[in-house]
Amino acid sequence: MAWLGYLIDIVFVLMAGLAGWRGLDLRTDSTVWNRLINTESGDRRTYDPAMVADLPEPARRYFNYCIQPGTPIHNVVEIDMTGELGLGSKDEPNYRPMQAWQILAPPHGLVWKLKTGTISGSDGTTPQNSWTRFWLFGLVPVVRASGPDHHRSAFGRVVAEGAFWAPASLLPGEHVRWEALDDTSARAIVRFGDFEQAVDIIVDESGAPRRVIIQRWSNLNPEKEFRAQPFGGELSKFEDFGGYRLPTRAEGGNHIGTPDYFPFFKADVTAIRFPAGQSTK
Repeated sequence: MAWLGYLIDIVFVLMAGLAGWRGLDLRTDSTVWNRLINTESGDRRTYDPAMVADLPEPARRYFNYCIQPGTPIHNVVEIDMTGELGLGSKDEPNYRPMQAWQILAPPHGLVWKLKTGTISGSDGTTPQNSWTRFWLFGLVPVVRASGPDHHRSAFGRVVAEGAFWAPASLLPGEHVRWEALDDTSARAIVRFGDFEQAVDIIVDESGAPRRVIIQRWSNLNPEKEFRAQPFGGELSKFEDFGGYRLPTRAEGGNHIGTPDYFPFFKADVTAIRFPAGQSTK
């Protein structure tokens, strides 16, 4: 029966190793989260419509709807959400209930921590790298991705979600310029480090951003080839958070605006916080 003892030892070592690996992931999430909080610019300005007076008219409407005059400029936001995550395809979406917690700090990065059923983990990106890491029962790694293509794709997500929940990050400045498109939409181009990403924002008459679209670097296509393809979301249920009017409902996914659109992400925001704690739903 000596073999049984050896087997138990092997299983114990394996489980301890996996637990240590998972713990390292969690510590990395926490470290990057805190680092992103510290990217808050310390900008002491407050929002003034004069800041966007030279932008295309739909962009002016966007900012004047989303940010009340006199509101402190914040580029970093923490978001709690529930909702559904589609783990399948357009034909068989396999939606699962989810809970998620996110820090979004455009253009520097994000950390999105997710729990859906027995699966938990995170997506993240920084100026140096990016990752997708998910675990089954917190012990068995089931998805791990990183690398240059992943990093480029993750930067696109940062810019797109910045248009959702961090509108001040798109104020014109060192990293952001704007272009006119038509009477209901305008394009922001964000350049940071080695990446450049355009984001199209479609607004209604009041200026509320109803749809956000980017051409995201992705391999989520039948050929499994990385290429630029439509990605974005539909926004609704806007509420006020410390001078910011932000969506509390977002549905999004790949191939938006095409027959292949699959809204795999359906989120209901339950709380929004800024680093200084100005607002909590």
